[in-house]
This record gives sequence, C-alpha cells and structure tokens, in this order.
Amino acid sequence: MSWLAILLLRTVAALPFKAKLIAGRGLGFLVYHLVKKRRHTVQTNVRLCFPELNTAQQKKMVHDIFSANGIGFFEIAWAWWANIDDIKNRYDIEGLEHIDAAKADGSGVLLVGAHFVHLDLCGLMTNHSTPMSAIYRKNNNPVFEYIITRGRERFFEHVIERSDMRKIVRKLREGKTIWYSPDQDFGRDQAVFAPFFGIEAATLVSTSRLAKMGRAKPVGIAHYRDPITHRYRIVLSPVDTAFPTGDDQQDAVIINTLLEKAIRVQPEQYMWVHRRFKTRPEGEASLY
Repeated sequence: MSWLAILLLRTVAALPFKAKLIAGRGLGFLVYHLVKKRRHTVQTNVRLCFPELNTAQQKKMVHDIFSANGIGFFEIAWAWWANIDDIKNRYDIEGLEHIDAAKADGSGVLLVGAHFVHLDLCGLMTNHSTPMSAIYRKNNNPVFEYIITRGRERFFEHVIERSDMRKIVRKLREGKTIWYSPDQDFGRDQAVFAPFFGIEAATLVSTSRLAKMGRAKPVGIAHYRDPITHRYRIVLSPVDTAFPTGDDQQDAVIINTLLEKAIRVQPEQYMWVHRRFKTRPEGEASLY
C-alpha cells in the first residue's frame, strides 16, 4: 500500500502545475470533511491564535488552511522528483546578503524557519540560490523514509537526521548553511515555555545551543506562494543580534517572535494541522 501511495504521488507530481493546484484543493476539501480530528486541531489553533477574527473570518481561514495544506502535499511530492529546470524560474528570493554577511568570516549559518506547507519545494529553490544542508525527522514508514530521503539527497549537500547533533554541529563549524525548523511541539524535554501567537508553547532550546556549539550565525527564512500569480517568494531576514543570549527563555522568545512575524504574512500557508500547543505548563488543561 505504501508503494501504491508513492506511485500515486509520483503521478500527480508529474502533472502540470495548474493540475497540481486543482488536485491539492480537492485533497484539502476531502480532508476537511472526512478527517474530523485534523479539522478540530486546525479550528482550535485558529481560534487560539487569531482571536481578533470574527467567527466567519476564522471559518474562512480554516478552509483556506486545508486548501493550502492540500496543495502543499503535492508541492512537497513535486520537490522529491523535481527537475531543477522546472522550478528555477518560478521563485524570487530576497535577502541573500544576510547569508553572505554571516559567512564573511567563515562562520556557518543556521537558517531558522517554520513548517510552511511548501517546505521541501522552497527548500529546493533556496538551495538553488545558496547551497545548504537540511535537518529532518526520520519517517516511521520505511518506504516513505527511503523515497523522501533519496529525493532530498538529490539536491541538498547533506540531509541530517535531527538526532545527529554531532554531525549538525560539525557541519556548522565547517562553515556550512543548515536549515532548521524549531516550531513544533516535541514535549517538555529540551524545551521551555514561551509565547507563540500569545499562547505559551513548548519551545525547543536547541536553536540557540546549535548556534552556540556550531559557532554559527542565525538567519531567518520564510517562504510563500502568491495566491494570484502562484510564484514563490523566499525571504531571508536578520535575527535579533542578541541571539543567542545565554538565557534559554529569552532565546525562545526571540525565535518564536521571528517565526510568528513570518507566519502572519500568509498564515493560511502554515501547517496548522499540527497540535502546536499540545504540551501545557504543569497543571494546565489540554487546549485540544
């Protein structure tokens, strides 16, 4: 069944771009109506993070999120088998000077980004403009693990499993650029609570520690798909010069503020399907 799913993905990935958009919107529509647990998660996240929106606006955002995530599913699959010639003229990138400045003295660069729906595709585009390595979490399904890793290894300098901290630090010390997304909830271990969209969220402390141990400089990264032209826009930005401060709590605030600012540009293109606030401070009830 896994190989059958891969065959289906490979077929859709080969379709014209507009067909991918249509298929993605259809998938998002189906998931919204059929997967109640995911719908509840997204509805809860939107209600918590965007209290300024009225009920109708929140409902529209939820629908837009499922549509964007459906499209993102096929964008990510597209990246696994992409021909660089098919994508190199589909994006614009801003802020490469921040990477150049960070690397001027030989330092490595820790690209700090969030889980936007087109993560792999825009990672491929970014890599086309500035070579880098990527950190990933191993997939529990061996078939998908093989396909995903092979797809990423075609382009990135190194594809490093997130638990291999020694390799990550070593590559940063060698002056490499590594993309890292610290915006998901992995529990209390190696985390502190810091505000994210006004909600206390378990936030990994590894971002500042990687930067410190790897003697690397952080640069923010965000990416978006224009809803009209469907061109991709990749934005590189400076991180607060105080980071890392040496204080895990303050560093977590800096990173969450950076990511929240990036997400608010086009919030529907963020992966709100994850339970970002599942870990709560001691004694606090579940938000889901």
